[in-house]
Amino acid sequence: MGTAEQAGRRSRSASGRLRRVTSGSAASRLWGGRFATGPAEALASLSSSVHFDWRLAPYDLLASRAHARVLHRAGLLAEGELGDVLAALEGLAGSVQDGSFAAGPDDEDVHATLERGLMERLGPLGGKLRAGRSRNDQIATDLRLYLRDHVRLLVVAVAELEAALIGKADQHREAPAPGLTHLQHAQPILFAHQLLAHVHALGRDVDRFIDWDKRAAISPLGAGALAGSALPLDPDAVAAELGFDSAATNSLDAVSDRDFAAEFLFVAALLGVHLSRLGEEVILWTTTEFGWVELDDAFATGSSIMPQKKNPDIAELARGKSGRFIGNLTGLLATLKGLPLAYDRDLQEDKEPVFDTVEQLLLLLPALAGMVETMRVDEQRMAESSATGHALATEVADWLVRRGVPFRDAHEVSGVLVRRASAEGLELWE
Repeated sequence: MGTAEQAGRRSRSASGRLRRVTSGSAASRLWGGRFATGPAEALASLSSSVHFDWRLAPYDLLASRAHARVLHRAGLLAEGELGDVLAALEGLAGSVQDGSFAAGPDDEDVHATLERGLMERLGPLGGKLRAGRSRNDQIATDLRLYLRDHVRLLVVAVAELEAALIGKADQHREAPAPGLTHLQHAQPILFAHQLLAHVHALGRDVDRFIDWDKRAAISPLGAGALAGSALPLDPDAVAAELGFDSAATNSLDAVSDRDFAAEFLFVAALLGVHLSRLGEEVILWTTTEFGWVELDDAFATGSSIMPQKKNPDIAELARGKSGRFIGNLTGLLATLKGLPLAYDRDLQEDKEPVFDTVEQLLLLLPALAGMVETMRVDEQRMAESSATGHALATEVADWLVRRGVPFRDAHEVSGVLVRRASAEGLELWE
């Protein structure tokens, strides 16, 4: 068979798949009455998000319980119906947790999957829970709940890395080390001082996460698709039950706002930059040329061909993943920049960069903490190195200043001494 004929057959086959509609029933979708057929397989495959937004299932169920209580108070669920709905939601949550209930091939997203599970348990009563809410305010709420929950985990993980750095600084509180600028010897410092500089940077990251939460603590539930709901709901009650500070005051903003996701990704990317800087220093310290630090065997790797190698993979991955975090931030910003109000399907693309950054940081931070906690510091090697490179030149200039010499002249004198020492192959102190 010729190449052209083969290509033609492949093209006809692909065209058939593009035109073919899905075989799933309309009951598996949260929409459909307007349409005479189901979506084409190509569309269904493209728009499906359940393979990644299933992470939000516990938060969607949490919001559903709060919404059920509000429907009951509004007279839209009878007392007995509320009890049945809450019991079914509780059972569904358990099945999600143990894996006995999961998304099927016809499920579009986390919301459709969970509604299917609810209706399997309750029949038509399960459909009452859709009253007064849209996937637009649901997903905005779910993502805020997820992020607020996971930011708390990240803050704990950052604090553990801070503790490891402080502990290592305490072990070597009197150990001198070369202070570097431009990676050249500058002035002698204490190694503990350098470690604590990283602690200060991480502390600012924690402060930013805490400050971020003030703006993330707004509940979108009640905003509906974009214009709220004509039903007598109580968004403030839902917000309080879910641990938010208040409900959103503008429904358009509530469903379209992804500032909270972009701001989280910025704070996380900056944290990643700080982790990368720490990683870069550890990489330098462990080189044969520096020799200040040796990593514990449990926190280093070897080479498949060079038996002597002991590689600082954790530190290198900190550098690498920081680029990934920056990419996630810029990707989301590029997605958001041209969107009109209110909700657009482009916003389906907001979750994967968020999930990726969260999950990678929760892998990276404990590994870095373990690496720092177990690394061995060669105080003698650092002390010997701190006396080299004419690092006392500034102290010589300051000594002259204390004796009344203008600093400009003292700087010149010290520089001349450095030049002479270098020409004779001596250190300044010699």
